[in-house]
Amino acid sequence: MLIIGIAGGTGSGKTTVVRKIIQSLPPNEVAVIPQDSYYKDNSGMPLEKRLQLNFDEPGAIEWDLLVEHLNQLKQGKNIAQPIYSYLTCTRSEDTILVKPRDVVIVEGILVLTDPKLRDLMDIKVFVDADGDDRLIRVINRDCIERGRTVEMVIDRYEKVLKPMHNQHIEPTKRFADLIVPQGGNNQVAIDILTNFISSKLAI
Repeated sequence: MLIIGIAGGTGSGKTTVVRKIIQSLPPNEVAVIPQDSYYKDNSGMPLEKRLQLNFDEPGAIEWDLLVEHLNQLKQGKNIAQPIYSYLTCTRSEDTILVKPRDVVIVEGILVLTDPKLRDLMDIKVFVDADGDDRLIRVINRDCIERGRTVEMVIDRYEKVLKPMHNQHIEPTKRFADLIVPQGGNNQVAIDILTNFISSKLAI
């Protein structure tokens, strides 16, 4: 099993990179584990406080569970991946069945911050993008998918996303084996990554 970590700032193009990798490999060969599924369950907290939580710092993630699930996949076991709702800031009682695959991609803004998780990765990737480009993507995504206004998104970007990116996410670039500038638009870097994966699977 090949475990790949793909990190990068919010709106950097991580999802596009993951999608292009999956498209380049044979069907049913890749399992994707989103970091976002492992946000801590905050159901015991009033909704008003839940909505003010900082999701852009490592303490928001249940890393031990994510590491445990990856180890189970490496052992050939199925896992019950949590489902997290951004609308309620809680975990669903339902889960997603994930089966072991030849390639497992762990994707999220903070996946290179945890040492135990990094140690499980065979290759670590950082998807890089200009701050203005990331902000535009975040505005488009949050207004459409999460029901926020442009003013809410910009306010959150200035107060939370930008400082947390500089403090927690940008520094993890030094752990990356491969940096992908220009996000999902960098086909050369994506081709290098997919060729590496294919060569490892052929061994």
